[in-house]
Amino acid sequence: MPPEMLPDIVRRTACRVCGSADLEPILSLGPTPLANAFLRSADEFRTEPQFPLDLYFCASCSLLQLLDVVNPEVMFRHYLYVTGTSTTMGEHNERYAGAMQGRLGLGSADLAIDIASNDGSLLGSFRRRGVRTLGVEPARNLAALAADSGIETVNEFLTEDVARTIVASHGQARVVSANNVLAHVDDPAAFLRACRMLVSDDGLITVEVPHVQDLVDRLEYDTVYHEHLSYFSATSLLKLCERVNLAVVEIEHIPVHGGSLRVYSSASAPRHAPGAIAFAESEREAGIAGVDRYRRFAKDVRQHRDSLRALLQRLVGEGRRLAGYGAPAKGNTLLNYCGIDTRLLPFTVDKNPLKIGLLTPGMHIPVRPVTALVDGAESPEFVLILAWNFADEIIDQQRTYRERGGRFILPIPEPRVA
Repeated sequence: MPPEMLPDIVRRTACRVCGSADLEPILSLGPTPLANAFLRSADEFRTEPQFPLDLYFCASCSLLQLLDVVNPEVMFRHYLYVTGTSTTMGEHNERYAGAMQGRLGLGSADLAIDIASNDGSLLGSFRRRGVRTLGVEPARNLAALAADSGIETVNEFLTEDVARTIVASHGQARVVSANNVLAHVDDPAAFLRACRMLVSDDGLITVEVPHVQDLVDRLEYDTVYHEHLSYFSATSLLKLCERVNLAVVEIEHIPVHGGSLRVYSSASAPRHAPGAIAFAESEREAGIAGVDRYRRFAKDVRQHRDSLRALLQRLVGEGRRLAGYGAPAKGNTLLNYCGIDTRLLPFTVDKNPLKIGLLTPGMHIPVRPVTALVDGAESPEFVLILAWNFADEIIDQQRTYRERGGRFILPIPEPRVA
């Protein structure tokens, strides 16, 4: 990318949830390329941009966050992660849609709006239940995929102006879902105000975010990349909702993406539910609201990098053939921070056709079809599962590879051969 086309980057000086300037640096993952900025050829290596990837902790609201913000127009207008390629996420979406229909008694007159709706997979689960649907998705390629599957989609970032336009044309929704998007926005309060405009008084806003407690307890540092600006606890989410006059009526811990929070909030409930407050209190008891836990996390991350590199180097030194499985954004953080290049992983494989034939950002590892695991002389003896949050699904699908003696390496929370 020529220098004049480098994406804008802005450095924050205060917490994006509470505005406090009392921020402590926790962990630097180093200058890193954008996690979804895959390359087409070696011609692009020289001009590949890299940006600081540094975590800070806010003592006032307990938010772990990035302060360096890359222009979202660069990161999200063309996006390579496609929800519909994962069986795990398909099952997750079906369970969620069924639960929300049962909880709210949704019928054909009711509207479900999904923010950052990707290829429309979640809304497809609602539509199959007879519920009206509308997606809001800024990525042009994904909005087109959703439209092709019959999911009406507004191809925009969600703002209050966009919300007003939607309400004028479609009315308010009984369900406004925002799964794995709140962490991506630099002004989460403005984002939730827009969601609040979209939801009816008898409806619910549901937000899913990776849980920072799982991140630190399970060393999921590879989930840190430039798209993920915030790493939420229940404590920080409650404070954020208070800023926009939303009451949290329930918080669930769910297993998806290595451990996430699903937060149900209402524009009409008078106050946070006791269970939500108790959830935040349990975090404080576990140390999640204090900086010491994050200092220990940073030390553990550095030790993890050394352990993973040592395992891979030992196998390569023994003459073993290695490869990766998956080309997820999280995998690119892991590869770059740990310095895992083609000398350790000659290639990785992925089910997503949008990534096959490309090169991973930073480490420039070729992405091949999944069939490469069992085809040809380069079939690996050990496969590092970069998409470890789908490890069970991947291992189950690769029975042929396992029957031929193939082994899997799980990197998180501790490197181990499965």
